[in-house]
Amino acid sequence: MASYRILIKASAAKEIEAAPKNDRLRIVRRIQALSSEPRPPGCEKLTGQDKYRVRQGQYRIVYSISEVELTVLVVKVGHRRDVYRQDI
Repeated sequence: MASYRILIKASAAKEIEAAPKNDRLRIVRRIQALSSEPRPPGCEKLTGQDKYRVRQGQYRIVYSISEVELTVLVVKVGHRRDVYRQDI
């Protein structure tokens, strides 16, 4: 299977930086793992959107996948109580 390129929106990068250090390291590792398996066990497709989400502790990583360009675009990272409230 081909390796996917990881792209992170600037707003998502700020959200990652705002996370506590221990959680930040786990989030980054989880995002890096998406390059080899963009639909890992436990990922869910969001209803009504072409986006997926994976859980990392109390945080959620929302991303879209482009099969044509082999890219994973991380659009939002946030605590589970906040991540779905705003328009993604």
